[in-house]
Amino acid sequence: MRATFVLVRIAGVRVGVHWSVLLIFGIIALGLSQGRLPETHPGRSWAVYWAAGLCNAVVFFASLLAHELAHAVVARRNGVEVDDIVLWLLGGVARLKGEASSPGAELRIAGVGPLVSLLLGVLFTLGAWLLYLASVSGIVVEMVAWLAGINVLLAVFNAVPAAPLDGGRLLRAFLWWRTGDRLRATAGAAAAGRVFGWLLVVFGLIAFMRTGAFGGLWPALIGWFLIAAATAEGRQAQLRGVLAGVPVRDAMTLEPLTVSADTTVVGFLTGSRYRYRHSAFPVTDDGAPVGLVTLDSARKVPQAEAHAVTVSEVMVPLTQTIVVEPDAPLADLLPRMEPGAEHRVLVMDHGRLVGIVSLSDVSRTVTWLMNTAPGRRGGL
Repeated sequence: MRATFVLVRIAGVRVGVHWSVLLIFGIIALGLSQGRLPETHPGRSWAVYWAAGLCNAVVFFASLLAHELAHAVVARRNGVEVDDIVLWLLGGVARLKGEASSPGAELRIAGVGPLVSLLLGVLFTLGAWLLYLASVSGIVVEMVAWLAGINVLLAVFNAVPAAPLDGGRLLRAFLWWRTGDRLRATAGAAAAGRVFGWLLVVFGLIAFMRTGAFGGLWPALIGWFLIAAATAEGRQAQLRGVLAGVPVRDAMTLEPLTVSADTTVVGFLTGSRYRYRHSAFPVTDDGAPVGLVTLDSARKVPQAEAHAVTVSEVMVPLTQTIVVEPDAPLADLLPRMEPGAEHRVLVMDHGRLVGIVSLSDVSRTVTWLMNTAPGRRGGL
C-alpha cells in the first residue's frame, strides 16, 4: 500500500495518506453529522452537526496515527527500521523494513498498537465523563463518547488473533515461541486470518439479506480484505523461506544502464541505447545516483515540451526510491517491493550504484532456487 501523498515526517518516519482515506473520512463525517448527532441531540443547526462530524473524523484518524506510531517507535527500539506509515480505507499500516529478531520483539511490536488504542479509549471515556459532570454541551459529550467507543472497538478488533491484524502478529509470536519456526508460525497466523475473514464475509452477507441495508456489507468488505491480505502474507512468508540466506547481490542486475540527469526527455525517449531494453533507468548526476526514471513518466510529457524538460524533472527522487546494500538479505527486501517500473530498487555500495532489482529479478531467483535446490521446494 503506497501513499498517494505525504503528510508529514514524525521522528524521521514518513506519514502518508492513501486516496481511499477520503472515502472513510466522508462516511464518518456524514454518518455523525446527518445521523447519530441529530438523532441524539436534535435542534442544532446543520453547521454545528457538520463541524462536529468533521472534527471527530480528524481526531479519529489522529488516533489511528497514534496507533501506528506506537508500532513504529517500538519497532525501532527492537532494532527494526520503519519504512513509512500509510493511512488508508480500513485503518493504517506501519511498513517495516525487516522482521523482528525474536518472538519477544514480535510480541512487543504487535501488542503496543491495541494497547495504545485501548488507552485512548479509556482517556476519551474519562474525558466524556468529566465533561458530563461539568455540564458541557451534550453534543460535545457525545463526540468524545463516540471517540471512546471507536478506539475501544479498534483495540478489540485489532487484537483478534488473525493475520494481518495485530492479534495475528501476537499469534505468530506465540507460535514462533512454541515451535521455533517463524515460517510455520506465519502460516498458522495467515490461516487464522483467512478463517476469520470468511466468517466476516458470511456474517455480512447474512446481515445484508436479512435487513436489506447496505451497511451490512461492511463486515463482508472487511472480511474480503482480510482474506486477501492473509493469503498474500502467507505466500510472502513462503517466499521468504525460499529466499532465506540469499543476498540482494544474487538477484540484482549488475551495472545497470543509467541516464544523466540533464538529458532531455526527447533525448531519453529517442536515444538508441535506451530502446527495447528496460522500462526504468537509474538517473545520475556527475556519476552519483539521484533518482529513477521510467519510460511511462517520460512519455507523459507533451511533445511540445519534451525538448526543454530534463529527466531530472520527471524522475522519482532518490529519497522516494528504495535503496539497499548488495549484502542485504533479499528476503527482508521482498515486503517493501511493489509492482511497477517506478518501484525498482537501487543497489548501492558505499554511495556507488552497483545494481538494480525488480520483482521479475526476484521471481527468476526463486525459480532458480526451486530448480537447483530441492531442499527449498517445501517452502512453496
